[in-house]
Amino acid sequence: MGFEGIKGKAHALFEEAGFIAHIADESDYAQALALMGDLIEDYEANRPLIDILAHSIEIWEDESDEFAEFNARIAKLGGVDVLRLLMEQHGLGIADLPEIGSKSLVSKILNGRSRNLTRDHIAALSKRFSVSPAIFF
Repeated sequence: MGFEGIKGKAHALFEEAGFIAHIADESDYAQALALMGDLIEDYEANRPLIDILAHSIEIWEDESDEFAEFNARIAKLGGVDVLRLLMEQHGLGIADLPEIGSKSLVSKILNGRSRNLTRDHIAALSKRFSVSPAIFF
């Protein structure tokens, strides 16, 4: 198929479902979430479309007034808050973080009685949880 055919199919897709590339309102957002739910049923086969749609959803959630309060609260979180959330999500206790050190050190960091997370802690935690180190800053 040549470029003309590709462009024609792309134009037809975005005419039918423009929200895939750009979410303009809450109706588009609802459709995008519904489509995403369907697409992830066969993630590998739908990965390119998922990537495009995920980008559109992310932009909407970052810029929409609907999420402004939530985004403001998230922006105020620090590294220790992120660590608490990761611990909760993974069902971990203070003894489950050898990347930081002893249970007493983990407890002190979590309770604000000791120094914050160090660069080495952040690097090890980022690797363990497969997250960007930036979320701890």
